[in-house]
Amino acid sequence: MKKYTFTAEHAAEIEAARRANKDKKIEARLKVLALRADGKSLSDITEITGYHRSHVSGLIRQYFEEGITTITQKHYGGNHRNMSEAEEAAFLAAYIQQAEQGHLLDVREIAAAYEEKVGHPIGNSQIYRVLHRHNWRKVMPRSKHPNKASEEVIEASKKLIPESKS
Repeated sequence: MKKYTFTAEHAAEIEAARRANKDKKIEARLKVLALRADGKSLSDITEITGYHRSHVSGLIRQYFEEGITTITQKHYGGNHRNMSEAEEAAFLAAYIQQAEQGHLLDVREIAAAYEEKVGHPIGNSQIYRVLHRHNWRKVMPRSKHPNKASEEVIEASKKLIPESKS
């Protein structure tokens, strides 16, 4: 197991990053480094911060291998859409015309065209999120045929069964 030793320059760099930081998640990661630079053991740091021992050692390793920027950057972004809402609406316009003409639409067909437009494969749920965002809904078929005969006609057409004499 490799043991990383903190120098005074490392401690100064970590403190400067803590002063410039305003994000509490980044602050928690920087606190791990600051505690280790102060000479605390991994078990002490896990008790203070609540992080798992392997996460603490991983943060320290990451700091020494990749630098302070990997600790101070935000790891999660948002809005990973492939198109803007206007582009999605323009993409779905052709399918709206088909739906208004009474054609059945297959989501697999829409998903294949979407993948072709964005240039990479997408997950199954992504196309459903796009459709939901544009207020599309699944229209179910009718529960019965409109030309179905009435119950009286059905009963009259059934074969008559002679009653048995007992």
